[in-house]
Amino acid sequence: MDSLEIAGISFRSRLWVGTGKYKSFEETREVIEASGADVVTVAVRRVNILKKDEPNLLDHLPPDRFRILPNTAGCYTVDEALRYARLARAAGISDMVKLEVIGDQKTLFPDVIGLIEAARILVKEGFIVFPYTNDDPIIAKKLEDAGCAAVMPLAAPIGSGLGIRNPYNIRIIQETVGVPVIVDAGVGTASDAAVAMEMGCAGVLMNTAIAEARHPVLMAKAMRWGVDAGRAAFLAGRMPKKLYANASSPLDGMLSAPFPGGSS
Repeated sequence: MDSLEIAGISFRSRLWVGTGKYKSFEETREVIEASGADVVTVAVRRVNILKKDEPNLLDHLPPDRFRILPNTAGCYTVDEALRYARLARAAGISDMVKLEVIGDQKTLFPDVIGLIEAARILVKEGFIVFPYTNDDPIIAKKLEDAGCAAVMPLAAPIGSGLGIRNPYNIRIIQETVGVPVIVDAGVGTASDAAVAMEMGCAGVLMNTAIAEARHPVLMAKAMRWGVDAGRAAFLAGRMPKKLYANASSPLDGMLSAPFPGGSS
């Protein structure tokens, strides 16, 4: 499969995964291995990645195999998001950041005004910014104009598993921006991931859909296959939809056969 390149960085997988809600660091590693992902998001506020003298998720994710994408999940203000992005970079984790500025605790929808403000500041400071946003083409364009390396619109609310609720907005975003579009949040199963990729999205980021499956490792494999199948289908180009039947085997040149009981 073709590789994904963003901001001069080549990624081997178009499936990016999170690290929340697992029973242990060992299970997290097993799931990530099964997914084939090389980009792993980690919430700086919620997971111990900064204290090197305590049990640390990064001990289970070798830097030569995985790219850690610090995440400002749980940040409700611009200042909070900036602080945690800077902390992660100062700790030597990454210049990349998955930027979240949450606007509402119940829905976890983004505060897009704060998001754009934080994105502009971080881009000026040399960060490679991947913003979690809503499925609004206008906001997506503003984030691109702010210098974001990609845009990451939600398919549905975080952790809902509802799949892509508004595929038309995702399509419009793809037409509006010139940077990669990575669907983030709301994927529930492998078919959701395949649909996103068949639409031409550059990638899919997920966490809950795998972590809350009955068998997370098996679901990680399913998501991997779904992303690969969807990407292959997009590259292959689907057949046009038609209202009426169109025989798979053309009738031209077929031998005539007599009707039962008729003369030959």
